[in-house]
Amino acid sequence: MYKIIGGDGQTYGPVTAETIREWIASRRATSNTQVQAEGSTEWKKLGELAEFKDALPSVPSVSATQVPPQIQGFEGTRPSGTMPGAPTSGLAVTSLVLGVIGCTALVGLVLGIIALVRINKSQGRLGGRGLAIAGICVSAVMLVFGLPVLAGMMLPALAKAKQRAQAINCMSNLRQLGVAARTYAQSSGDRLPSATNWCDVLQPHVNRQNVFYCPAEKSQLCGYGYNAALSGLVVSEVNPLTVMFFEIPGGWNVSGGPEQMLQERRHGTSLNVVFADGSAHQMTLSALQNLRWDP
Repeated sequence: MYKIIGGDGQTYGPVTAETIREWIASRRATSNTQVQAEGSTEWKKLGELAEFKDALPSVPSVSATQVPPQIQGFEGTRPSGTMPGAPTSGLAVTSLVLGVIGCTALVGLVLGIIALVRINKSQGRLGGRGLAIAGICVSAVMLVFGLPVLAGMMLPALAKAKQRAQAINCMSNLRQLGVAARTYAQSSGDRLPSATNWCDVLQPHVNRQNVFYCPAEKSQLCGYGYNAALSGLVVSEVNPLTVMFFEIPGGWNVSGGPEQMLQERRHGTSLNVVFADGSAHQMTLSALQNLRWDP
């Protein structure tokens, strides 16, 4: 077994004589390379050891300072390849994986650059240069082409999910208005609000002001209307399936009948209503024809 001092001043080994012969063949070690045999404290030039003379060139060795960087090994400042047994950079592997995933391509690009810098500075003690370059290239391609395509595929789904969430919030608002109307009636002789000022009188009976506004309504007006036929009626005398609140284009204290209903749907092909019994429903266009407006 032997130890060798590389051109970077670092000590490598112990390695076998066969390994040293491989380094000589690849010109990563020359006759001037300092070597120490196992059990010895003396450092000698590789050319002074008889067991390696047959592996060394018969012509005089080229000075380490004259060897082109691309073929220098231990004797140069930058190795031409990775040392045998050198570990592969984990950052290089991670960079390639993140680049392939796509949505993490930016992180993959950064890690690939860091990995490549560290590998180049390792003097051959760290492998994975090809993986790092691949990670950089794949990540860059995904950033330029992959992410816009992925975003284009996701936008319709996100828009649909947003519309669904707004429809659910709208139904929740209508349900709370129905509860507020019945709460108002309990303190008003069991009579429902008047059609002329129903928004005003229900304000003290709602948990938050936002229940008057549909989340899909762009204006700052109340997004719901009140069935004028219920104005001031006794709750017990109203058919539970009668429409109480429904969606409108926007206003305040708006009341009326089906003529006031929203024409341009905010939630796809359906429209939300709440009945006198306090239940909220999402009605299809065909079902709207069967709504009960007369108490």
